[in-house]
Amino acid sequence: MTTLHAVFHQPPSVPHPRVRALGIHDLRVALARGVEDFLAMPTHVVFAIAIYPIAGIVIATLTFEESLIPLLFPLASGFALVGPFAAIGLYEMSRRREQGLASTWSNAYEPLRARSAGSIFAVGFLLMTIFLAWLVAAMGLYWALYDNASHASVPAFLEEVVTTGRGWTLILLGNLVGFAFSLVALAVSVVSIPLLVDRDIDALAAIETSMAVVRENPGPMLLWGFIVAGLLLVGMLPLFVGLAVVLPVLGHATWHLYRRAVAPP
Repeated sequence: MTTLHAVFHQPPSVPHPRVRALGIHDLRVALARGVEDFLAMPTHVVFAIAIYPIAGIVIATLTFEESLIPLLFPLASGFALVGPFAAIGLYEMSRRREQGLASTWSNAYEPLRARSAGSIFAVGFLLMTIFLAWLVAAMGLYWALYDNASHASVPAFLEEVVTTGRGWTLILLGNLVGFAFSLVALAVSVVSIPLLVDRDIDALAAIETSMAVVRENPGPMLLWGFIVAGLLLVGMLPLFVGLAVVLPVLGHATWHLYRRAVAPP
């Protein structure tokens, strides 16, 4: 109980970080600096090594297990929901490069050994819960429209979806539900995990700060969410290959967005 209190609560005397107003210029700068970090610390090889087996497992599973074919889109779009936690190492590498420290994978995950590690895992657990809730909602919507209908292959499923009224209903409602889950994940995580990597703060304060950034900058944050979703979609199209570049660039860019959104202590 004491540990949970330490993770989710901080002494009243510790003020929450102050958030700043953002504009489109800030998003462009964050993306440009994300690209600079990626070029200075190329991590695409590591991401390629990780992405290929994951993509292969997903594709093989969908190929041999017909009942899981409807989860193709929800699983792929889940990158956007759990990505902020997966990018911890990238945040730390950007932070270290910013301070002129060694920036390698050997020290990229030092935040997981820091005092704020419990809070980082708490936010990660919340994001995973949102992701699982999205999968349940997606399958529930599919079952409501298709009952127990099965499809022989991914192409057959895609043909059914894009050529029938029921399929377009699934596309429309699925995207609306996914958009709602994405907004929740964005509000929770847009700066919370970078903040925890950067400072000794509790999970609740980090989430509240992240929500404050979204509340104070609804337009830029909504645009940022569309940028992230669009780049992830582009990265997924060539059999997930593009994610080896898109994911690290977005991770580094998110760090720089945090720097512009949250005032220094």
